[in-house]
Formats: sequence, C-alpha cells, structure tokens
Amino acid sequence: MPRGSSPKRERQYEHVKESAEQRGESTKRAKEIAARTVNKERARSGESKTASRTSTQDMSSSKRGGQRSHSGAEGPTYDQLYAEAKKRNIQGRSSMNKAELKQKLGH
Repeated sequence: MPRGSSPKRERQYEHVKESAEQRGESTKRAKEIAARTVNKERARSGESKTASRTSTQDMSSSKRGGQRSHSGAEGPTYDQLYAEAKKRNIQGRSSMNKAELKQKLGH
C-alpha cells in the first residue's frame, strides 16, 4: 500500500487479498489483484494524485466483482446452486453435481 493510505484502504487491501487467496490465487497474484482494486477505488474517490480515464469512468470494482460472482462464463457456483436447491427443498440435491443442480433449478 502507498505511504499515507487510509486505514479503510488497508483493510480493503487485506480483505481483497485474502479473498483472492481463498479462491486459489497465488500469494503474488492475490497481492496484485488487491493492489489494483484498491488503487482503482482510490482513483475513483479522488484519493490519488493521478488517475487513468478507465479508473474513473469504468464501473467500480465492487460492482464488477458482484457481477462476476453471479454470472460469468460458468454462471453461479456449485455452492450457490446447492443453497438455492436447499431453499427450494429439492430432494436428492446432496448427490447432484453442478450440471444436475442447474438442470433441476432451471438455470
């Protein structure tokens, strides 16, 4: 983190880094993702001296991440599908794989 960054940005950096590591990213890649995310948020809120046009005019990283976690190439995760199946009380869900859960839920 840059010198003089706020405690909020420090917490955000750690949170993003830990999340990336939990998803299976290497420590080096997790640090890169966290730094880019925090730097973009700093630029969007006017906390940095310089900012690229894409940092300030593109959608926020929190919104982008939310979209990826729900749609993306593979759609919802197995855990998301399983939770929905449990909520709908679908029988046999514990023995279903992701494709079967998708089919049963109509995804």
